[in-house]
Amino acid sequence: MTSTRTTKSDRTRRLTRVPLLAAATAAVLAATSLTAMPSASAASFNMQGWATQCGGTTGGGSASPVTVTSGSQLVSEMQASGARVIRFSGSLSISGMQKVAANKTIIGVGSGAAITGGGLNVASVSNVIIRNINFRNWSDDAINVQYSTRVWIDHNSFSNGSDGAVDIKRASDCATVSWNRVFNHDKSFLLGHSDDNSGEDSGKLRVTYHHNWFDGSEQRHPRVRFGNPVHVFNNYYNSVGGYGVASTEGAGVLVEGNYFENTDDPYHLGEADSGPGTLVARNNHFVNSGSGQTGGSVRSLPYSVSVDPAANVKSIVTGGAGTGRI
Repeated sequence: MTSTRTTKSDRTRRLTRVPLLAAATAAVLAATSLTAMPSASAASFNMQGWATQCGGTTGGGSASPVTVTSGSQLVSEMQASGARVIRFSGSLSISGMQKVAANKTIIGVGSGAAITGGGLNVASVSNVIIRNINFRNWSDDAINVQYSTRVWIDHNSFSNGSDGAVDIKRASDCATVSWNRVFNHDKSFLLGHSDDNSGEDSGKLRVTYHHNWFDGSEQRHPRVRFGNPVHVFNNYYNSVGGYGVASTEGAGVLVEGNYFENTDDPYHLGEADSGPGTLVARNNHFVNSGSGQTGGSVRSLPYSVSVDPAANVKSIVTGGAGTGRI
């Protein structure tokens, strides 16, 4: 949802950043501050990362699926109490930001399931899964997560929206954003809405972003405040116009195994009025792209994942991200 601290373009308000540290220093920090993870040659569509923590994320679990055919039915079911697995196909129109209650799985069927006009507000709840939906032409955010934990946002496509595609903020925690495609859009993934919210956000905002396809989008892939550790791995950045990853306001971000193509600014410290965080980068692949900016150390991750070789990420992600793949 719109914040006065985040609506102006990050690129136009950017301040001078912290000087680039030597590559050797970053390598030492990466080796000493984080646990190495195994590699694999094929990606899994299973839930990975922070959404598996804090007790795990199951959404509606084994509840009998209910199929909805209108925007009003969708809103009614996702706001009902108790566990729900909500399915739909085709395009449903909603308006504004519609609240999602706890213990919900909302899943599109096929490649054409879409939510247009409005967005989903995951606020003050836990255990929500949102998968396989085309979000288009939203008026605020496509998905807003605040004061919520255990959230999995997976295999969606985002285009032509007003503000953020996925905003996660206000003490939210233990979320994974995976296998999504963002195209024809500016502001992708915001993590932490304001420099002034450290009291709520410090120690929270722990999120994993993996196997997402940033397809000509502009900025916030993600833009991070306070969260540490935040894990950004095996994403494909294609012709990103502004910047890839920004670590700010004391955040700690691990950027590993990503594929950057035609992206001048893959990652950096600080952004606009926000002071620097820390960022460790390792095993990334660059094609006609800048080298990125690193500095500092990042807290250890509590989970293990299989990280695909960065050189394979383009083909893996373009073959698996977005709707119609699950």
